[in-house]
Amino acid sequence: MVSFKDLGLVNSRELFKKAMAGKYAIPAFNFNNMEQLQAIVLACVETKSPVILQVSSGARKYANQTMLRYMAQGAVEYAKELGVNVPIVLHLDHGDSFELCKSCIEYGFSSVMIDGSHHSYNENVELTAKVVEYAHKYDVTVEGELGVLAGVEDEVSAEHHTYTQPEEVEDFLKKTGVDSLAISIGTSHGANKFKPEQCTRNAEGILVPPPLRFDILEEIEKRIPGFPIVLHGASSVPQDQVAIINKFGGALKDAIGIPEEQLRRAATSAVCKINIDSDARLAMTASVREVFANKPAEFDPRKYLGPARDNLKELYKHKTVNVLGSANRI
Repeated sequence: MVSFKDLGLVNSRELFKKAMAGKYAIPAFNFNNMEQLQAIVLACVETKSPVILQVSSGARKYANQTMLRYMAQGAVEYAKELGVNVPIVLHLDHGDSFELCKSCIEYGFSSVMIDGSHHSYNENVELTAKVVEYAHKYDVTVEGELGVLAGVEDEVSAEHHTYTQPEEVEDFLKKTGVDSLAISIGTSHGANKFKPEQCTRNAEGILVPPPLRFDILEEIEKRIPGFPIVLHGASSVPQDQVAIINKFGGALKDAIGIPEEQLRRAATSAVCKINIDSDARLAMTASVREVFANKPAEFDPRKYLGPARDNLKELYKHKTVNVLGSANRI
């Protein structure tokens, strides 16, 4: 058993309290490798932002759970070396079983998500409560989910979304004891969140997706005032990065994300954690494709992963400063 505290990590409890009071959201950035982790740490050090390092089930298999533990510890020490004591959470994203959550807790995760949203309501309650009971013994915080997000990302997939029902949230919190709740108000996983026919064009001719259901969010806030809310599937899919990918051989069609102004609005509410993954994948892929196209003889991974890391850092800095409002919150 490894305690997250011995790794220098924190859980999400105090971070969420501060975020709600300050009307900003903590960035939850997914990572799979060293370059992504470097970009996250550098961006959060430079902007003085707290951060949640997210690991999906697929990323855990890809990177190895032991490696991840030491990578997270290394992130803490790297930030200190750079002169900023960044509060860092290591969080399991979309855990789908009690056994997976238990294993992550034993390997030093400070926060876990148990996603029982694809089960019946009662099964979701039962599974979530079981994870909470175990996690709280070790001061690990737990995120639950009500509602289903459409889209595909890693091992999470759903064809249709189901909005969170506000009338269920109070009962769910009472029966499970979760520390935060992921809700469905119109975000979705992946880079292709919406079909063009679902969107309208603005004055610049850019496709704009349907607005998030802030009415549902506001109703949930009324029912559970002061409780931490989480948004998944919140990448904005920067069109400049999509254009670079397609210019240099990519084939990303109809890649449409959540407008950043809607995320900024959400961050001023009880939404105190916003997940961003696809944007990072796009930024890295755009840089790698550009290097390969312009320097086809290049074969040193540092020469294409280095620019990808730098591009990713700038994207993360933009998110903390201009979208989530988490900069200068340490």
